[in-house]
Amino acid sequence: MSLSINAEQLCKRYKLGLTHDGSIRELANRFFARFANPRHRKVAQLGEDQRRKCGDHFWALNDVSFQVGEGEVVGIIGKNGAGKSTLLKLLSRITSPTSGRAEIYGRVASLLEVGTGFHPELTGRENIFLNGTILGMTRAEIRHQLTEIVAFAGIEKFIDTPVKRYSSGMKVRLGFAVAAHLNPEILIIDEVLAVGDVEFQKRCLGKMRHVAESGKTVLFVSHNLTSIRNLTTRCIVLSKGRVAFDGNTNEALQVYVQENLQTNDETDSVEHASRSFPGLSRDLEFVRLQLGGLHDRDTLQVGRDFQLNTTIRANELTSHFLLGLTVYAQDNTPIGSTFTEKLTPPKIGSSHEYHFQSKFDLAPGRYHCAISITDANSEGQRIYDSVAGVLPFSVELSASDIRGWNAGWGAIRLPELQRSATANSFQMSPLAGPLPSTRHTPRPQTSVFES
Repeated sequence: MSLSINAEQLCKRYKLGLTHDGSIRELANRFFARFANPRHRKVAQLGEDQRRKCGDHFWALNDVSFQVGEGEVVGIIGKNGAGKSTLLKLLSRITSPTSGRAEIYGRVASLLEVGTGFHPELTGRENIFLNGTILGMTRAEIRHQLTEIVAFAGIEKFIDTPVKRYSSGMKVRLGFAVAAHLNPEILIIDEVLAVGDVEFQKRCLGKMRHVAESGKTVLFVSHNLTSIRNLTTRCIVLSKGRVAFDGNTNEALQVYVQENLQTNDETDSVEHASRSFPGLSRDLEFVRLQLGGLHDRDTLQVGRDFQLNTTIRANELTSHFLLGLTVYAQDNTPIGSTFTEKLTPPKIGSSHEYHFQSKFDLAPGRYHCAISITDANSEGQRIYDSVAGVLPFSVELSASDIRGWNAGWGAIRLPELQRSATANSFQMSPLAGPLPSTRHTPRPQTSVFES
């Protein structure tokens, strides 16, 4: 199979902090300090610490190597800060690698930021020609596809109106419509399918699926695991600037989800775990989360009760609260959700243990949870604390039990949680969870860039 991309030991290092701060004397002192103290010049290798920094430098990518064949559609996933966007910028030649090299065979088009180059004073029609030119299209190509671009964006009525009068959604749709009609041999896409409303996103996915099936080479970065699964058969997982996995998409998604799960210590403490949303007040906060009734610590047999034990601490005076629980499959597909009824918070400065149980008819497989503490009187608008990727567990059949929900039957409605006999009895209200050909083209001249 012919190659479209060949990356060899790509590395990218950035300087931390300001490059020209302080007085001339301070700059001179730092300059001479580099020669007087060799340790001052040390650059951290990836893995020395979690933040990948030492001294004044940071490794965004370190020793990344892979090959992409002609006509392949490859997904790239990883946590924020894993190096995905940096890698795409290197391959798009927006920036140069610190070391290593990449060989690109063919015409490259990059969709790294939708709507780049739009001028607010120009009309939508004029911005199509401007934006298309920036993305590498010729005027003849733009003129030939103008009608299709306008129809795809759904702004025929406003095409001769200045863009400054467009809504933010209209601008994004127009920007993607232009980018979606590029005709390169290699297409590099970075998180552009999360634009517009639901209808437009479906249209975008259909267009990208058509591009993928047309024999073009596609690199696709997204946090939308469903899109990754639908559009790609191979996936590269980046972790802390390195390639953690390169292979089958389903296996890659399992590696990615497993990496994002919160790992608990022996006390199951989540007090210092990362939170799902920024700006949480944590007037009420989780101190400990634990699943009970398990076999071998993390295995729940089909037909057994799902038991949740949690310790919650009150840091401020609050009213009654609810707990919301969502169960996810291993690939991060939501299976179902449920809520408790109103609970009484602990006294300020104290903690209290809460115990719940229910019966979830889950198919055999791997699962994890997200759980939140919500003000009971805010209709879900005020969240005190929330953690995701916690409480990983497996469901398996016992030797004498073949019951269970087959994963192919779709999502389920989870029954309500009930207070354990060891605590005061009360009932909980349920909430249904969300449902959950290659053509040969001439090989253009090879372009090579390296450090």
